Amino acid sequence: MVDIANILNENLIQLNMQARTKEEAIQELTECLYKEGYVSNPTVFIQDVYLRESEGKTGLGQHIAIPHGKSDAVQVTSIAFGRTENKLAWETPDDEPVQVVILFAVRNADTATLHLKLLAQVAMALADDDTLARLLVTKDKSEVIRLLSQRM
Repeated sequence: MVDIANILNENLIQLNMQARTKEEAIQELTECLYKEGYVSNPTVFIQDVYLRESEGKTGLGQHIAIPHGKSDAVQVTSIAFGRTENKLAWETPDDEPVQVVILFAVRNADTATLHLKLLAQVAMALADDDTLARLLVTKDKSEVIRLLSQRM
């Protein structure tokens, strides 16, 4: 298992994103990653996120999306978490808008297994209805980390 607490810190959590679109959400979370030094070139990283977006839906349904980019612009594999009151249009299986965006930033140098373990860990946490409900309302950044770190 990957320890989410080593990859997500409170500076990478935005509980009141201003984003009104999918593009703005990805941009806003990328800026957090850039400010923390996890992404060296936001433009290149965002291009790589859109490359991945073109390969398939990253909207999970239940108001959650997990866009991700594997990129040479990523210095440290990490996750940024954002939530907005706005309802973001996103391609999702339930056709519901997205309010929680979990952006995965993965170094090209990291093995595919790390990327997949990270996704699996977050997917397990998101499979729990209580966790989903808390992620949509909590005002506590440390709770976000705890919720995404829990082992089922």
